[in-house]
Amino acid sequence: MAEMRYGLSSRSFRSHRFRRTGALLASACAAAWFATGVPARAAGAQGGDQKIDVALVLAVDVSWSMDTEEQRIQRDGYAAAFRSKEVIDAIREGGYGRVAVTYVEWAGSTMQLVVVPWTIIDDEAGSQRFADALSMQEPAQLRRTSISGAIDFSSKLLDKTGMTPMRRVIDISGDGPNNEGRPVTEARDEAVARGITINGLPLMTSARDGFGYSIENLDDYYGDCVVGGGQSFVIPVTSWKEFPEAIRRKLVLELAGTPTERAAYRAPHDFPVIEVADENAGKAGADCMIGEKIWRKRWERWNQ
Repeated sequence: MAEMRYGLSSRSFRSHRFRRTGALLASACAAAWFATGVPARAAGAQGGDQKIDVALVLAVDVSWSMDTEEQRIQRDGYAAAFRSKEVIDAIREGGYGRVAVTYVEWAGSTMQLVVVPWTIIDDEAGSQRFADALSMQEPAQLRRTSISGAIDFSSKLLDKTGMTPMRRVIDISGDGPNNEGRPVTEARDEAVARGITINGLPLMTSARDGFGYSIENLDDYYGDCVVGGGQSFVIPVTSWKEFPEAIRRKLVLELAGTPTERAAYRAPHDFPVIEVADENAGKAGADCMIGEKIWRKRWERWNQ
């Protein structure tokens, strides 16, 4: 993978694993959410001809490999980022000064839950309301890990913004490789062919190996097998203490309006950003089926 690192030198990273829960839980959570209403401006209400700088799907892993405290850190980190001046300024300074964002939690191939539907953010109040919406319910905890399922689900959501985005972006965060559903590279390639950019936030944050799905160098896996499209990048997180800053950095890079502005936000920070050159995206060095192989071996042992 062709890469550029800013600030930190290359380090040895480690990761962790995954699982799945029940469709009934996801359906119940979704029904409860939509029954309460969303305290933010729905994107579709503005009509499909309104132009925005970016439509962004935040696709966040809630598999069993993360405990409830870690899941809460994720939610709180995103909420804090949308309340930050840095993120709000990035939205305001875009060409149109408005974006559409939705927040999705995912695990197995059929386990995706829209926590906050498509919402227009074009000022500080809108960003604050989106942050408040993230705090209205507890994160789900679901089984298995299907990054391909998350990409496919997010791609369909991008067809339903009711807006005209200059850029369409899926942001995938997770702590392990794909181990269910179709190969992740197939989902990635189809999304990229449609002009969608996929960025990655690999969570290499735990030494726990209770589920046995850990792999080394999850950042390489994300760079080689998950991300793709114009100006795609990976920001690895190796400590939960880094998570809030990593989220702010990532959102600024995704929401800033022009390539020049996004480049300016990259340069001055002492935080690692791995950029994937367009011509090298999809040329895998990592084993993109490693998660499926680990799962298959464990399944064979269970059935011996």
